[in-house]
Amino acid sequence: MGVIQVKLTVKNPIDPSKKAIEEFLVDSGAHYTVIPASIVKNLFLKPSFKQDFSLADGRIITRSIGNATIRYESKELTVPVVLGRKGDSPLLGLTTLESFGLMLDPFKRRIYHSRLMLA
Repeated sequence: MGVIQVKLTVKNPIDPSKKAIEEFLVDSGAHYTVIPASIVKNLFLKPSFKQDFSLADGRIITRSIGNATIRYESKELTVPVVLGRKGDSPLLGLTTLESFGLMLDPFKRRIYHSRLMLA
């Protein structure tokens, strides 16, 4: 599968003046978007709860979940995110993709706007 990266703006949902721009790897296997530790620290993002996650190699890790405002193209939403630790890579996960009404086409190496169902 090809590598797809997108540029996102990440903001503190309480203080939108605190923001960062970063390239994120699109990972449809990741449930949540992972915000790197340096951005978490600089934006003063706060945890709401902890969650266990399975890694591809079978290990289980625990990470804090918080909220961040994500801007992609002209849309901006506050979504749940993983507050990364040192060494965690920036990943754009499925929950954020779907919240923006986006789908991944791994063969054409692009994300696109999908038709959303309400009922």
